[in-house]
Amino acid sequence: MGQIEISKRQAEITDLVQKTGFASVEDLAERFDVTTQTIRRDVNGLCELGMLRRTHGGVEPPAPASNIHYSTRQILNLREKQQIARLVADRIKNHQSLAFSIGTTPEIVMQALAGHEKLAIFTNNLNVAFTASSNPSFQVTIAGGRLRHGDRDILGSAAQDFFSNYKVDIGVFGVAGVDEDGTLLDFHEDEVAARQSILKNCRQSCLVLDHSKFGRTAHVRGGHLKDVDAVFCDRPIPAVFLESLKGTNTDVFVADQEGAA
Repeated sequence: MGQIEISKRQAEITDLVQKTGFASVEDLAERFDVTTQTIRRDVNGLCELGMLRRTHGGVEPPAPASNIHYSTRQILNLREKQQIARLVADRIKNHQSLAFSIGTTPEIVMQALAGHEKLAIFTNNLNVAFTASSNPSFQVTIAGGRLRHGDRDILGSAAQDFFSNYKVDIGVFGVAGVDEDGTLLDFHEDEVAARQSILKNCRQSCLVLDHSKFGRTAHVRGGHLKDVDAVFCDRPIPAVFLESLKGTNTDVFVADQEGAA
């Protein structure tokens, strides 16, 4: 599938900078016990891929005008996403039908379902489709249309129509960010439209997101936390965001707690 290859150290550097917001070349060299020349080669490669951005004396995350590259998102907060995935997988039964949206957290949820039997999977996410296809008992149906190469997903009217052709038991989707008033945010109108189509055509909707999505900015509005049946996160949702769920029927499940919050 043409996945970008980066070293383990580069992956750790990217994860660290995304979490801290900045790292100097000298600090990175000391942290990884290598020369500053080695770190410069690492970060130069990451900057060329758009995973980081050079700034005076070090590196920082890329500008937020667009989403981070998919290969970077696959390694960011990976442990937390795996915790979320296990939490979701524990609540899915064999023989159920599921619609999966684009994004790395839905992909990791699919990975956690590898031991299930006879699931029917409907998706516009090729990463999800390939993972699901490794289980011979799964029925996998994918959307047709324009392929977005970096993210390996299919967007546009064809994807929206695809999801509207089915009524599935469970819809699994993520978002780019959540505003303080509970508004769900993404970077492209087509991403929102596909997610909303899943939401309308599932019996139970599951929003999966790690803690970094709360307060993260993106410029396309698309729904609200209260629109979904269940929210799955790795940490308790900050109080300001929980305010928007007061009086709603949305359940919140936290990976480091037992049951619903």
